[in-house]
Amino acid sequence: MIVTMLLASNSGIRAQNQVECHLKADFVSNYIWRGQDLGHVSLQPELSVAWKGLSLAAWGSVGLSHSNDAREIDLTLSYETGDMSFGIVDYWNEGNDNRYFFYKYGTGHAFEGFISYNFGPVSASWQTYFAGNDYQDDNGKRAYSSYFGLSAPFRLATCNWEAEVGFVPWKSGTYEVNSFSVTIHITKSFDLPLFGQVIANPASQHFYFVFGFTLQAI
Repeated sequence: MIVTMLLASNSGIRAQNQVECHLKADFVSNYIWRGQDLGHVSLQPELSVAWKGLSLAAWGSVGLSHSNDAREIDLTLSYETGDMSFGIVDYWNEGNDNRYFFYKYGTGHAFEGFISYNFGPVSASWQTYFAGNDYQDDNGKRAYSSYFGLSAPFRLATCNWEAEVGFVPWKSGTYEVNSFSVTIHITKSFDLPLFGQVIANPASQHFYFVFGFTLQAI
């Protein structure tokens, strides 16, 4: 079981009638993703372009304090129509293979499809790896590692919050779980570009406190 509690600031790309570009960078004390420890002090830039619901985003992470922290580059192509959005993410991590344009067995790439829907008080999303480096450790077969999330915004003590519960439905080497697991996020939005994360992962017996800030260019 994975339990994660977050205090953070989030932003998203909404459907626009004109081309919009966004450039920002996060500095974080630890790189924690879906309850997994992926690095120490890191710089995480993001560049995105959006037009009429279609968006293309590039996101990266590079360690600043430990030389063994692997670089990561993620490309996301998504489309938003009404309350539904869907798309594909290409995750590349040099820890698996440092050749970016290498796509055979053992590649550093993993490809994930996702779909989400906003029901109003609650939003639901599903993500599944369908290609690339996502295999079961014991038999080498494709794992189809998946993540299902439910999130709900709420207001408490004059602050905007968002609660999310996530499920890993089956065994996954990517998420380092052997069976069904749960992740819980509590997100707080700040006026200033600062965020903090309190993260507990009973499955790995780790507890994290992460602090970061965002530089927004455009």
